[in-house]
Amino acid sequence: MRKEKKTSAAGATLQRFAEVADAVGATTKKLEKAALLGAYFEGLADEDLSLAARYFAGHVFPLYDARTTNVGGGMLRDAVSEVTGLEVENLRPRYVRLGDSGDVAFEAFAETKGAENVEPTLTLAATQTLIETLSETRGTKNKKTLLTEALTPATPSEAKYLVKLLVGDLRIGLKEGLVEDAVARAFGRPLADVARVNMLTGDIGETAVRARRGRLEGVAMRLFHPIKFMLATAAETVEDVARTMPGEFYVEDKFDGIRGQAHVQAGRVALYTRTLDEVTHRFPELVEPLKQLPSDAVLDGEVVPVRGESILPFLELQKRLGRKTVSEELLAGVPVAFVAYDLLYAAGRVLTDAPLSERRAALEALIKDEAAGAVRLSKAKLTAGVSGLDEEFDAARARGNEGLMIKDPRSSYKPGKRGREWLKLKKAYATLDVVVTAVEVGHGKRRNLLSDYTFAVRRSEDDPELLNVGKAYSGLTDAELAELTEWFRAHTVQEFAHGRVRVVEPKIVLEVTFDRVQESKRHKSGYALRFPRILRLREDKAPEEIDTLDTVRRIARELAGGGEE
Repeated sequence: MRKEKKTSAAGATLQRFAEVADAVGATTKKLEKAALLGAYFEGLADEDLSLAARYFAGHVFPLYDARTTNVGGGMLRDAVSEVTGLEVENLRPRYVRLGDSGDVAFEAFAETKGAENVEPTLTLAATQTLIETLSETRGTKNKKTLLTEALTPATPSEAKYLVKLLVGDLRIGLKEGLVEDAVARAFGRPLADVARVNMLTGDIGETAVRARRGRLEGVAMRLFHPIKFMLATAAETVEDVARTMPGEFYVEDKFDGIRGQAHVQAGRVALYTRTLDEVTHRFPELVEPLKQLPSDAVLDGEVVPVRGESILPFLELQKRLGRKTVSEELLAGVPVAFVAYDLLYAAGRVLTDAPLSERRAALEALIKDEAAGAVRLSKAKLTAGVSGLDEEFDAARARGNEGLMIKDPRSSYKPGKRGREWLKLKKAYATLDVVVTAVEVGHGKRRNLLSDYTFAVRRSEDDPELLNVGKAYSGLTDAELAELTEWFRAHTVQEFAHGRVRVVEPKIVLEVTFDRVQESKRHKSGYALRFPRILRLREDKAPEEIDTLDTVRRIARELAGGGEE
């Protein structure tokens, strides 16, 4: 494959990044995607390599960096309208037809400014400067001015990928693991080493530069830089567990709370969610108990509402979510505990490559087992065979938990990976994690709220296309709906019926339950949920983690047969 030419002193251009991204998106073969990226990475200077690797992984900042641009779809739409001269009403049908803000920008710029003979205007470094400036700028008017100035001289391809980067989704079929593969290929490094350093640094950009320079050794765990969580796969039946697990395996309760990663070092404590956002301020009562741990540590666990030894329903915890400050009344009325079930780092040692049995022993040595304490140890039972799992499941549900986690004692901790070394047996009734794609004004007392939500699943684990499967009207409180209404108005892609119906950015994740799944010609997915109800907001989940069409098909088969196969 042809190697990239060395970049000029001016730096790599966003135009060339766009050409490579289009080529990557045009192929469905993972190896070809990685090879294209690898060839591109080889020709970049260090600074550009760092930015390009990060951008292709879907990040504009390192994972540990909490900055955001706070640029919504409406603001981008208005900026594209102003620069191209196309009315917003002209752009809106394109969002429906193309389904991608970047593709709309490309079409609008090509139509009004011409697709040929337009010189590149942005380097990757200048793009990053713009992104950082947007993150520091306050006020919609000021942000829109910055966007308009950047887009005015832009080529169609530059506009396309600048918009995509700001939306946070390139939609070219890339996952971070493929970017790691490309880095390994480009610089002749073992993929396992690249993945490990990316996990430890929380920055694929820094990892790429280290790989080029041969500096992948000796990278230490950086506390207060959260790492991705290891994920579990749903087990369809107890027999599925028997086929997957070794002779002995761990059985734990599956808690119905918020996944948390606690970092503790030198009197400092930070708590992060699955989306790697810091939420320490939401749970101040956990700080002092975590400080009392006998060594520095990174813990994986669950934040749950409690009363004494009992774990309360998730509905209680929802009262504390989404609040900038937690009142003394809420602290007293809805106390929480952190239930630890894995240990990723302790006493200067990274434990992610150690087997779970070793990590578990270290965790039990670290945490004093206080059943009613603010920091608790999950109860993991080493079990031989699946004969008692039905009873264990019923007991877990009786304790107020979702079901069971089944874990292979030999398993290492694989950040961001979903495999069959961890399985979950969940609720006896069907649920799906979905993302909201469109909203509608409600009726009656909710006539001023956007309360009716159309939602979708992903086509597959590898294909991020969103396919609608239903619409729900009930399950959230008026307070939650009021907060979401404000968010949806700020993140509207297209309006219909004078704003009563809105296509919105697909960022809000819900857990829904339903009675049946039926075939449907109305939805592109081919399925529709019957009588869906919203169980809860899933603020702890990213849109990339929602369920897929395969899950919908499986549930449809199970429910049609009157139960699990």
